[in-house]
Amino acid sequence: MDNNTAAIIASLITGLLSLAGTLAGSYFSQRKTTALITYRLEQLEQKVSKHNNLIERTYALEKRCDVFDEKIKVANHRIEDLEGKVD
Repeated sequence: MDNNTAAIIASLITGLLSLAGTLAGSYFSQRKTTALITYRLEQLEQKVSKHNNLIERTYALEKRCDVFDEKIKVANHRIEDLEGKVD
């Protein structure tokens, strides 16, 4: 084997090792990024769920307030009718 062939083989080995290191680094970096995105997405889903629960509860409270407002109107009309009968 002459010096040129040995140099080419050494360069190829160095290049392949560099390629393997780069691919491994990229793979593990991508896995970490994916795990972080998944975690943050889960956290966001929990916040959205809490928000939606709050909206549903607010809607239920608004319906109850409408019912109470109607009951107050009916009670006020009854009071007015009773006051009219007393006079």
